[in-house]
Amino acid sequence: MTAKTVVGEAQQVRIAIELIEMGARLQLLQEETSLSRERLLRLYKEIRSESPSKGMLPYSTDWFMSWQPNIHSSLFMDIYQFMVKNAGVDGVQALISAYRLYLDQVQGIEDAEPVLSITRAWFMIRFFKAGMLQLSPCTECGGHFVTHADDLHGNYVCGICHPPARAGKTKAAKQALMQVAQAA
Repeated sequence: MTAKTVVGEAQQVRIAIELIEMGARLQLLQEETSLSRERLLRLYKEIRSESPSKGMLPYSTDWFMSWQPNIHSSLFMDIYQFMVKNAGVDGVQALISAYRLYLDQVQGIEDAEPVLSITRAWFMIRFFKAGMLQLSPCTECGGHFVTHADDLHGNYVCGICHPPARAGKTKAAKQALMQVAQAA
């Protein structure tokens, strides 16, 4: 083995470890690293103390259109595109960096939890590259949100400016209201 091969493999292992720690599925690891499936399985089991999830990956652009996933996906995609355009990173490093920043932003919001997984973020990037999704500006706030590329967006209003009737009516929100009521 040459020194270049060792450095390259060490970097591939580091990337795989970062992705596994973020919850990446095995298929993502196989696409983004040059490590063998067997090596990735061993790494996954060593890091997560469990076997990777089995089954099909979430392959639908529709998931990104519902209210809460759209807000989280739009936040991630704005970060990702900024990183690619301004920070000089691309590929898997852009995915990792943007996802870390997304997690930091979500954790900075009281009672918020990440909605977008690293695997869905990876798929979304692929959907953007395939021309299936795009960012469209909201006519009210000017923010850019994930939309289907083939939809009409002349008068697009985002889910923040015009939330659906049941937005925020989750079990966690209901429990929080009950706790506030009990405390009063």
